[in-house]
Amino acid sequence: MDVDKQETMEETILVGDDLMRGPPSPVIPKDIASHVLEGVELCDGILKNLFLCLQINDIEPFCQDEIVLYRQCAEKRDKEIRERMQDSEYKLGVSMPLEGAKERATQLQSEITLLERRMILASGLEGMDGFRQRWSLHGQLGDTRKRLEALNRGIGKRENQSSTQEGTKSSPAGKRWFFCTRCVGSANSKGSSIQLYSYFDPDATDNLLASFEQLPEARLQLVEL
Repeated sequence: MDVDKQETMEETILVGDDLMRGPPSPVIPKDIASHVLEGVELCDGILKNLFLCLQINDIEPFCQDEIVLYRQCAEKRDKEIRERMQDSEYKLGVSMPLEGAKERATQLQSEITLLERRMILASGLEGMDGFRQRWSLHGQLGDTRKRLEALNRGIGKRENQSSTQEGTKSSPAGKRWFFCTRCVGSANSKGSSIQLYSYFDPDATDNLLASFEQLPEARLQLVEL
């Protein structure tokens, strides 16, 4: 392997602003934080080492390892948190009371509208401060939209299931019927009951009844299975 072709850390000097290349870390709502954060590596130890390195060395070029490690950990952490946030909203849409789920959807839509307005105001800010505000608001706006989409999917699944169940109740499955012919008295010289069963066939009904016309005491019953 040609050593000259290997990428080394010295070829690209990372600084703090490089941590802002991707979307910002998501803002986690308090009501789902316990589920979202359970078992997630928060990268707090790696971040602590990065801050300590910057305090000692004062400039980023001497803390390249710490910056790379934290960026990798943060990207993995944020991706997992976003997936869990959407999963939580979907489960809420499926499981919580329907009216409550719809109210939550309305609340999220209001948050989206507010973030859009703040985004418009931040568009007029110049410099690094304006960029950071737009970067942060853009991330919050995208995350909130994804949460709303997941919540609506859960609500939609519940409504589809309700419609299916109502349709099943209004249109029950076809029943199987059997003819039971019980002949008693003079119809049976021994006085014992005789039961004849056959699958229901509307075309054969007249023939079946005609065969028992000579039995005045015969009774024809329908038995539902």
